[in-house]
Amino acid sequence: MREGICFWGGGSQGGYPMRDRLIMHLLIPAAGVGRRMGSDRNKLLIPLIDRPILAWTLQAAASASCLKWIGIICQPIDQSDIESMVKQCTLSIPVAFIQGGDTRQDSVYNGLQALPSDATHVLIHDGARCLATAELFDRCAEAALKAKGFIAAVPVKDTIKQVDGEGIITHTPDRSQLWAAQTPQGFEVDLLKQCHDRGQKEGWEVTDDAALLEKCGVPVSIVKGEETNLKVTTPVDLAIAQFILQQRSP
Repeated sequence: MREGICFWGGGSQGGYPMRDRLIMHLLIPAAGVGRRMGSDRNKLLIPLIDRPILAWTLQAAASASCLKWIGIICQPIDQSDIESMVKQCTLSIPVAFIQGGDTRQDSVYNGLQALPSDATHVLIHDGARCLATAELFDRCAEAALKAKGFIAAVPVKDTIKQVDGEGIITHTPDRSQLWAAQTPQGFEVDLLKQCHDRGQKEGWEVTDDAALLEKCGVPVSIVKGEETNLKVTTPVDLAIAQFILQQRSP
């Protein structure tokens, strides 16, 4: 086995060809609040069926084959509750807690500084995307062998309209070229740190880490995401997530 690579599938088991993927570190931004959820606390601590939203996210991530470390980026006010939740999850890989920033961008920057010294590649996954499967994490780890940066995404189904400040349609982009961005998003650690450093110097404000690479002129690839990998943001999302998880139960 090459250092930093793990192998899966393969041989005569199930008839799948042998493939390899990088062993990854994972950062989970979990430092937000639940305003759109109508909550006065971190929405990731809101119950979903029988456990907090974040616990479902951790369960999927920890079930992936090639994650060796998880860093949860959170605010001090939430850390004790999240620590208690992690203990109840009885995860098989180490979990670290990192102080969040004022924005998601600031939080990920803090997370990058706290990565173990041996981290060469990192996945970043929003804590609110609690329906991602272990298979998606593993597909992303495989993609890291070929791309400096990539994101999980799905093709857009709806026709998208661009409008001006008065609500008048100004453009209808070609739907065949539109993809809805998801997480995990994966990057070479040194490259992402460089892009974050430049973003701070230039005053860039972005909503995901891929945008920093785009601004730096670095190509970012697509990994096929999952239609069910929604971000739980509103009470309606919470109800949909509950339905999906119940359908997955044996």
